[in-house]
Amino acid sequence: PKEKNVDKRMSWEKRCDELCAFKAQNGHYIVSTHDERNKSLGQWVCKQRCSYRKNALRSDRIQELNSIGFIWDCLDHAWNENFDQLCA
Repeated sequence: PKEKNVDKRMSWEKRCDELCAFKAQNGHYIVSTHDERNKSLGQWVCKQRCSYRKNALRSDRIQELNSIGFIWDCLDHAWNENFDQLCA
């Protein structure tokens, strides 16, 4: 059982690394679940956001995602970006 937790942690870290690579390549963290190349990463990102909304995501993972500038609410983020553009 302890080895399985280590595997899950490594898997989570690997996904987080993939997300950082996606951001470096695309300039954002909005990963579509409809993009065949990034479908599984998009599903992982969706799961993180869903777990966060349900208060089911561990605090260390929240901190790690916050530290890379992860966007928790895409609609809210888009609204704020559009509003900022209108005000500029």
